Amino acid sequence: MTAGEGGLPDIRRDVPTAIHVQISEHIRLRIAGGEWPAHYRLKSEPELAHEFGVSRGTVRRALATLIEEGLLRQVRGRGTFVTSTVIEPAIAQKLSTLSEDFASQGVVTSTTVRECALITPPRPVAALLDLDPGATRVLRLVRVRSTQDGPVALLFNFVRADLAPGIERADFSSSSLFGMLEGSYGLKIATARRTFSAEAASPEVAEALALPTGSPVQYLQQVTYLADGRPVEYSDVWIHSGRLRVTSLLLRR
Repeated sequence: MTAGEGGLPDIRRDVPTAIHVQISEHIRLRIAGGEWPAHYRLKSEPELAHEFGVSRGTVRRALATLIEEGLLRQVRGRGTFVTSTVIEPAIAQKLSTLSEDFASQGVVTSTTVRECALITPPRPVAALLDLDPGATRVLRLVRVRSTQDGPVALLFNFVRADLAPGIERADFSSSSLFGMLEGSYGLKIATARRTFSAEAASPEVAEALALPTGSPVQYLQQVTYLADGRPVEYSDVWIHSGRLRVTSLLLRR
């Protein structure tokens, strides 16, 4: 298929390949190429049908194929998402920041801001934040969170600047990101999709967390959504496993 306006393919009606198969292949290629990364939320069925110039039933059939293949998953009331390549148990049920968790436990922390600037988001980040690549800038916020024992977390946050104009001028050495978004900009943070995994510390992560390169660290990815469903923030967090443990209280329904 050749690309039409906006990068969407031209649906070929003069070939034997069924239209829903063409759409499935287009989405499959977007996922395989990394343009639609894990946790990317697809547009609604009516929006996709309009953009492809087909019926909603055709789009639904194409999505059903990819859901059966395990490339997509549907969440009731939330939409259709690109799946991760790993099993994702819901091990953390409380949406709070590290600074909020530390404060609630009376742990004294300090924050070093390494970068706070507006950038053009990388394509995977733009996709997760529902932004057109190159059209809207985001805040890239890089911080190291420390306790009296030393650094415990390296945080990379990407925040939609169109929803929080001027946020790059904030002092995040003393301010919480969520607190800033809610208190200063009146945004209502409602939900997030959070994934944990284990990684070997890269040289950059190892230097920030005062660890030997290759040491095991906890890696966290998160996409944060507002009450109206818009994504507002994406984050990469690396945690010093020897200084901070993630604990969850789970209730059996």
